[in-house]
Amino acid sequence: MKPSASPLTTAEIAALALSLAHLGSGPQADAARHGLRHAFEHLDLDDDVVSATLSTLTAPLPDEVADRARTIAGCITSRLVIRLHYRDVSGRVTVRDVDPVTCMVHRQHWYLVGMCRMRRAIRAFRFDRIIAAEQTFLPARPHRPEGFLPFQGKRAA
Repeated sequence: MKPSASPLTTAEIAALALSLAHLGSGPQADAARHGLRHAFEHLDLDDDVVSATLSTLTAPLPDEVADRARTIAGCITSRLVIRLHYRDVSGRVTVRDVDPVTCMVHRQHWYLVGMCRMRRAIRAFRFDRIIAAEQTFLPARPHRPEGFLPFQGKRAA
């Protein structure tokens, strides 16, 4: 008998979901999203949050957001600073360099979580508010995802 596997960590789920986000549609993408749904069935999480979050995780992103998601994923994987042109909730646009750590989904929204060099603090950037995302050639400082999730109320060391 095979021993039961430990559940996926939040950072592992975020990485898998980000990989799926920009797959688009088609047989591979559908199979991968079904696998993610199956993984969620074995986690002990709040049902309301899970259903809203799972719906967002398994829906393909709009093309322009998917393009930015690929850039974000590349920067996380390559450990490079990402330059964001970001529109905040009040409509103000800023350009920020961010040490990307991970991505997450909460209910209906995708977020990039990272260390904002402008604010010198951990921030979450909603994908649909990112106007542009550019890879830089600056190495990002290492940050462990576990220290950033959930991101609310955390301060940089």
